[in-house]
Amino acid sequence: MRENEIRGFSGWLVVAVQLSVLVLCVMAFVSAVRAESGLLALAWVLVIAVDGLCVAGLAVVNPNEAKIVTLFGVYKGSIKQAGLRWVNPLTTRKKISLRVRNFETGKIKVNDRDGNPIEIAAVVVWRIVETFEAVFNVDDYEHFLHVQSESAVRILATSYPYDAHEEGQLSLRLSAAEVADRLRHEIQERLSKAGIEIIEARISYLAYSAEIAGAMLRRQQATAVIAARQKIVEGAVGMVEMALDEISRKHIVELDDERKAAMVSNLLVVLCSDRGVEPVVNAGSLYQ
Repeated sequence: MRENEIRGFSGWLVVAVQLSVLVLCVMAFVSAVRAESGLLALAWVLVIAVDGLCVAGLAVVNPNEAKIVTLFGVYKGSIKQAGLRWVNPLTTRKKISLRVRNFETGKIKVNDRDGNPIEIAAVVVWRIVETFEAVFNVDDYEHFLHVQSESAVRILATSYPYDAHEEGQLSLRLSAAEVADRLRHEIQERLSKAGIEIIEARISYLAYSAEIAGAMLRRQQATAVIAARQKIVEGAVGMVEMALDEISRKHIVELDDERKAAMVSNLLVVLCSDRGVEPVVNAGSLYQ
């Protein structure tokens, strides 16, 4: 079965009709009593009782809310139109929220694709779009959502490395958009029979486990130092090349290969050193 949306009757119209019927029945009952017609008076009392029973059919539906209507265990439909509505007073109505909601999974300890233990958590934004499936296909749709979301987070964590070790590789830390889209898809697949739409799912917490956090931090620092050194060397080589070209073009001094090699060595030491260098003043000849 699928969701069947029903509108019911306008509650205000039914209230107006019931009040009118009640006034008429009371007047008729009084007339029957005055005429000393007990059977007729009893009939009007029964009509008043039925009119009062109809009040039980009134249902208030708030915005972004639905009422699930069942009659003796048979699903009749869902009322989604906000306002005061009226349905069969013998039916049972269950309220269910259609508002956008969110929750955060607990921190899960799991191994990433490279086998490194990590801690991960996610925030899931969701809402109910199919009331019949949410109420009747699963026992508790909120508990079902939480369990399936944690399962999807575990699968996601084992599918990607924490950090990318190759250019263009997807990772949990650096590929936020791609990972979030994969996570939303994984959770939505698991909730296809629960009438729930996943609007957004994103990683809210990501860290190495405590036992390897220190070692991984040193590894990240070493990687950052190596990358910085590569940039420094690339820049230094370019500057040395530019200096030699300028000296040669402007004929400032003629350098043989040996002196060029010495100059390149000195310039690279100056440009690549991570601390201040001490200059040596040449007070002798060109080569002393």
